Amino acid sequence: MAAGYVRHLAGDRVRVLSGGSEPADRLNPVAVAVMAEEGIDIAQEVPSILETEQVRSSDVVVTMGCGDACPVFPGKRYEDWELDDPAGKDADAVRRIRDDIRSRVEGLLSSLAG
Repeated sequence: MAAGYVRHLAGDRVRVLSGGSEPADRLNPVAVAVMAEEGIDIAQEVPSILETEQVRSSDVVVTMGCGDACPVFPGKRYEDWELDDPAGKDADAVRRIRDDIRSRVEGLLSSLAG
């Protein structure tokens, strides 16, 4: 959801790389549905493993609870967003998570622009 918002709100001004330390085999269909409510189509995204080179080449790294599984490089800007996991949650709960993510993405993009 975060990558979808960054792409939607920043367009080509920001390059988005997305990966997880233990990615699922497919996207959460409820997350896909609630993002579609915002006009953002993430249905074709494929969960993938976080690659060390992705982190190395990034200016800002946003983690969401990956702990020690995420590679850390000195000098990088890291933000760890503590979010509820949308897995197994109903649409109302996932909407709250989505809205929290949007707020955080907006704040991040604002900080990058400033």
